Amino acid sequence: MSLTKVDAFDASKYWQLSDMVSLRDEEFGALAYHHVNRRLVFLKSRELVDVVRRLGDFESADDAITALVAPDQHDRYVAALATLEKSALISGR
Repeated sequence: MSLTKVDAFDASKYWQLSDMVSLRDEEFGALAYHHVNRRLVFLKSRELVDVVRRLGDFESADDAITALVAPDQHDRYVAALATLEKSALISGR
């Protein structure tokens, strides 16, 4: 039997908006377009857009979330960033 290791998003690490991604502000939040894989993702809140744009200003995703989001929303934003990482919209060092 073979076990496969699943990489989990590590919010304690540095993350930033990928250089290959453009954000376009919209009423609902923003559209994120990845210029290489051509993926289009809807960021459905202005708060999430702010976190994504400012991720690189902080030492870790946890630090960004703590500074920019209400404490009771922390886990929700970690989950959102994990999804964005899987889509290659954010990248680590």
